Amino acid sequence: MSDIAKLQPQGLWQIFDSICAIPRPSKHEEKVSAWIQNWAKELDLTVKEDKVGNLIISKGATAGMEDRKGVILQAHMDMVPQKNADTQHDFLTDPIRPYIDGDWVTAEGTTLGADNGIGLASALAVLASNDIPHGPLEVLVTIDEEAGMTGAFGLETGWLEGDILINTDSEQEGEVYMGCAGGIDGSVTFDLDFDTVPADSQAFNLSISGLKGGHSGVDIHTGRANANKLLVRFLLTASDSFGIRLTELNGGSLRNAIPREANASFIVPNAQIEPLKAALDDYLQTIRHNLAGVETDIDMLLISPETFETCWSQDKQNTILRALNACPNGVIRMSDDIEGIVETSLNLGVMRCKGPKFVALTLIRSLHDDGRLEAQQMVQSVFELAQAKIEFSGAYPGWKPDTSSAIMQVVRDTYQGLFNKIPEIMVIHAGLECGLFKTAYPHWDMVSFGPTIKFPHSPDEKVEIATVGQYWQLLVAVLAAIPAK
Repeated sequence: MSDIAKLQPQGLWQIFDSICAIPRPSKHEEKVSAWIQNWAKELDLTVKEDKVGNLIISKGATAGMEDRKGVILQAHMDMVPQKNADTQHDFLTDPIRPYIDGDWVTAEGTTLGADNGIGLASALAVLASNDIPHGPLEVLVTIDEEAGMTGAFGLETGWLEGDILINTDSEQEGEVYMGCAGGIDGSVTFDLDFDTVPADSQAFNLSISGLKGGHSGVDIHTGRANANKLLVRFLLTASDSFGIRLTELNGGSLRNAIPREANASFIVPNAQIEPLKAALDDYLQTIRHNLAGVETDIDMLLISPETFETCWSQDKQNTILRALNACPNGVIRMSDDIEGIVETSLNLGVMRCKGPKFVALTLIRSLHDDGRLEAQQMVQSVFELAQAKIEFSGAYPGWKPDTSSAIMQVVRDTYQGLFNKIPEIMVIHAGLECGLFKTAYPHWDMVSFGPTIKFPHSPDEKVEIATVGQYWQLLVAVLAAIPAK
């Protein structure tokens, strides 16, 4: 038995340890889905798979609880695949390697998958237990939450019978969520033009690394730097001042993760090599100083690895760099209604060269549809002025707070009874699936809570061990306190 599986509550941690051994990046959940189904069947639980791949596992009420309202425990089975540049890991085949680091559990060089693996493990642990009182119980495990919410979009009416949904995808102990942001993906495409590489020049590769990254919703207010934006800013200066000519530009890996790394290849005139290096040193020192309170390990590396025959045309390069530099990023507006909560944000998450095309991906989040539309129009204006193709897709609604929620009151009172303090009732600037669930099940009374998970969507992801125990206490007590129908 691993050290992780020995932690308390042991039933939850044992299942989480098993989940970590199963590859489950978004869009590739087949292995973990098969494991969950086999696990449920071994316990003689009823398990169904819907047409998009969501799983619904049912368990009857414990003795004396048959008259209670039906509860759906909900988690998603996929995880964000992020790793450090020096980590050798294939998310399609390799297990996550969790370990205990003081008061926390984290992973070796990759995302841990506590988002939402802890929630998933807790729901399965409730199903596995024979001594947790609960009414009629269903566990809904969705697919692809992190990369498109395909499971939530595809959830059909009539599959689930419960009246109350408990979402397990929150990441701060002591906070109970009653609403979340909606969002939309933006995809920008430029057609590239190429020239022959000028004579008397040398090829270089420039990379930026060491940034913290993180969740583009939960961490967007922290001031963490965006590697794509930092690199583009320098490249624009280098283009104007030293005549560099780009051959490649790539950065980030997911539209919902703040980019930690980015790199570019370019040609520079021989006469400008030393001035370019001096400008780069100055720029690095400047951003290290300006971001020292947030980013402690920024590094930029310039090497000369190879030669190129073609480079981007000057006009296309100027257009792309200026458009990327002008693209909004980070917090757009804080909420006027909820203190300390981001209302609207934007993440320039990915830059990619794809043959004769250059593609950039953004994710807009907002608590309000109009805020989302405003940010969408800003992005559209910037890139249409640059004559790029811009498409928006995957729009999902926010989860509008319900101040009269009965389950919210149950959770609030139960938490106060357990821990002698009142939890904070919050709205989260991240895309929980609850808003989409309301489309298929408008009558559901919903709430979300979980343990403390820091830096999700980055290799620094970690979950606080003590708060997993507190979360488990609360979950078990809430199930016992569900009112009668």
